[in-house]
Amino acid sequence: MCVKVACVGGGPAGLYLSILLKRQDPSHDITVHERDPEGSTYGWGVTYWRELLDRLHAHDPESARAIEDASVRWSDGVAHVRDLSTRHRGDEGHGIGRHRLLEILAARARSLGVRVEYDHEITGRGIPDADLVVAADGVRSALRTRHADHFGTDVRAGRNPYIWLGTGKVFDAFTFAFVETEHGWIWCYGYPYSRERSTCVVECAPETFHGLGLDRATEADSLALLEKLFAHVLDGRPLIGRAPAEAPAPWLTFRTLTNRSWSHGNLVLLGDAAHTTHYSIGAGTTLALEDAIALAGALRAHDALPQALAAYESERRAALLSVQSAARYSAQWYENLPRYIDLPPEQMFALLGQRHSPLLPYVPPQLYYRLDRAAGRLEALRRLKRRLGHRLARTAQARTLTSRE
Repeated sequence: MCVKVACVGGGPAGLYLSILLKRQDPSHDITVHERDPEGSTYGWGVTYWRELLDRLHAHDPESARAIEDASVRWSDGVAHVRDLSTRHRGDEGHGIGRHRLLEILAARARSLGVRVEYDHEITGRGIPDADLVVAADGVRSALRTRHADHFGTDVRAGRNPYIWLGTGKVFDAFTFAFVETEHGWIWCYGYPYSRERSTCVVECAPETFHGLGLDRATEADSLALLEKLFAHVLDGRPLIGRAPAEAPAPWLTFRTLTNRSWSHGNLVLLGDAAHTTHYSIGAGTTLALEDAIALAGALRAHDALPQALAAYESERRAALLSVQSAARYSAQWYENLPRYIDLPPEQMFALLGQRHSPLLPYVPPQLYYRLDRAAGRLEALRRLKRRLGHRLARTAQARTLTSRE
């Protein structure tokens, strides 16, 4: 049966869903409606990890190969605190420019026969006529807002202001830099997304934000101050904003969005329209793409739309529980930075990596660090014991076979 699908929002979730549905059945009539002109997007680069790339290869190898080829990689994490630095080896991370990611997904969707209509805004009152309408129009979703009472939308603002910037400094690792000012701490997260640029997210407590005058500064003045504060990690490279130089700098506070229900009739929420997780865990794009995979799978497995949408929501809610918990604790770690910042850099960086733990806020930091190290040594001993056990078993088996011969 040919199904007509209208996907409102041309971000990663909406475009990838259209690709998967077309691959499942080329006869599906699918249109992606994007309100912005083609080539315009917010943000700089997005991060993801090997597990997502493996899933993309499993569901659409062609777009996965293009995404992998356009990505940069790193495996180290670096933390700069005052004049001290520490570096650790970690899992391989990937970065890709958001603009390039959307370009790849849009081209792949079109090659499969999806109509991608740019500069075409769908408001809450102009829902397209389709068998399935997908609200992939972000945290401010007009389609969700029209039925906010049904969806049970809840939005909670975070405490710390942050700003999303680019830079010509290409970091060789996922980089954290914490700078102490007379008004408190300010910090940045930096990671590469191409061979020419990196993303740089700057965050601070409200007291620092007001004390430094960032609440009153223009874009140009904000960038000049931040370049001075983070000169030691930027190597003199400028920061790049998106607002006009004389306009107010676009500082935000993160909004955690949840919904009591994810569907209403033939309308279903996808990606940031359904849920958000704090940017400090770098999972937004991954979760959006995983939503698309789950929704496509549910539509393939169930003939009736209500059952398919219920199965999709159930699967994704269960998958999100641990991620949303990690995001909450990660945000709280930064909001309580003074609790950790004076630890020795090695310990501070170790607890930065443990910021998702629900125990960490309730255990003295140095005690938590010692317990975590002890647990790590015990696990290493368990792994060594298992390896030695397997090796001794193989040796004994070989001796037995030899004696029988």
